Amino acid sequence: MSKCFIKVGCVSVVTLLALSSCQEEQDFTNVNVDATRVSVNTISPEMAKVRDYVPQYAVMAHRGSTFWGPEETEAAWRWAREMGADYLESDLQCTKDGVILANHDENLCRTTNIENVYGEYVPQTRKAFYMAHGATAEQAEEWYKADVASFRPYYAMSYMYEELLALDAGSWFNESSLEQARNNFAPKSPDNPMGQHQYVSALSDQIAFAEGKILKRNADGERIYSVTGTWDPENARDCLTYTLEYEADPEDTGNRPGIYIEFKESWLNPGDFEQRVYDELDRLGWNVITQPCDGVPNYKDGKVNVGNANGKVVLQTFSLESLRRTADVFKGQLPMCFLLWEGKAATDLKVNTPQGYADFINMALANKAHIIGPSIAGAPNNYGELDAPWQAYLIARSRMLNHPYSFDSYAQMAKYMGQYNFGNTTQFDDLLSVTVDGKQWTVYLNGLFTNRSELTLRYLIENGFRCNPQFDNASAPSFVPDPVETLERLGY
Repeated sequence: MSKCFIKVGCVSVVTLLALSSCQEEQDFTNVNVDATRVSVNTISPEMAKVRDYVPQYAVMAHRGSTFWGPEETEAAWRWAREMGADYLESDLQCTKDGVILANHDENLCRTTNIENVYGEYVPQTRKAFYMAHGATAEQAEEWYKADVASFRPYYAMSYMYEELLALDAGSWFNESSLEQARNNFAPKSPDNPMGQHQYVSALSDQIAFAEGKILKRNADGERIYSVTGTWDPENARDCLTYTLEYEADPEDTGNRPGIYIEFKESWLNPGDFEQRVYDELDRLGWNVITQPCDGVPNYKDGKVNVGNANGKVVLQTFSLESLRRTADVFKGQLPMCFLLWEGKAATDLKVNTPQGYADFINMALANKAHIIGPSIAGAPNNYGELDAPWQAYLIARSRMLNHPYSFDSYAQMAKYMGQYNFGNTTQFDDLLSVTVDGKQWTVYLNGLFTNRSELTLRYLIENGFRCNPQFDNASAPSFVPDPVETLERLGY
């Protein structure tokens, strides 16, 4: 979800106590007054019905986890499902042959071994791939030369999905996260007989994991799939069909999370990418516009059930162009989050004032968004502050949901849930005040992106924001499993 890589760390209870006892005394007086004066539009009743598909205080497992396992892989998403997260979060891209990926980095060097496997060249197997799909040797040579001319090394858009399936998307994590490293995140080998090859994921993989499945593998631990069709360079994204096989996960305990999927910058993907995602969701039975789930609860029998309900898919983007294109295709009929990042890029929030912030909210509403996703300050990620009280107040005035990112420490959760605050914010209490079991909180959010689902879920349960009929989540899981024991149970 985030514009930059998140490497979460550890913030101790001692740090929390220090922050709560001698926190920064910020003077919000002037900006608070200005926030009450600017004009903010309000979500329409029709759009509010779609907004309400999303459970209150939802927990979004950012890329599954960047802390406990290799992000956006089978390992990370299975772990997040078993923790009890409401959503498995991912970023979307498209391969040269039209497979929709659930993968963050457009350049695959950080999270795979692509440099060692292919170097900066078109894969040597490309001509054989063309010939396996109907090309003559002469055609394969001609198309290969055309590929060389337009090739972007390491960018997902330049590779066939079959080529990406040859990559190892797990071992890098063991090198970059020594304390969380596990041999079984790496492929099976004579020296690592229990290894599980982690793959560059397709969107259909992410959905399969949410449905309680795992990749179907052969005796060597490699995933089973097939590719059919005749290659046509004029119709490259539609000429081949991948059949990706799955089976029931023997370690599945019944949670059914939804998915929270991001459209990235529009230049990375084909011009009709939003329509392609719409059609893929339709094909996989996850498009509630065409296959509604009216009346299905988000929680059932102590399990997450979001993946069976109308809120099963939430869309998101930082890009204004993608926001507009998504509005054209989905027409506001699936929950949509407009993510905010303070910066100087084309669609970043450049003017962080009440008027500038309100303009972004109004722009989001005009393009059929239901949710604002602001960055939050504080360790371990230290992003810019876009969910201060006056900013949360403006979102609340619009009646949109507020889904900040990313909550990776107890201190952050305590701050933005109002356990300690930013200073005098009493003028906003009418919109931000929540009474839970007789205790009053000033809460700056409606949902939480996190790389540490175990921390976030425990905080919400322990403080009455989860497993509480007041928030229509009484049937949510009331117990959070141990994260390490869960990884071991899953075979990692």
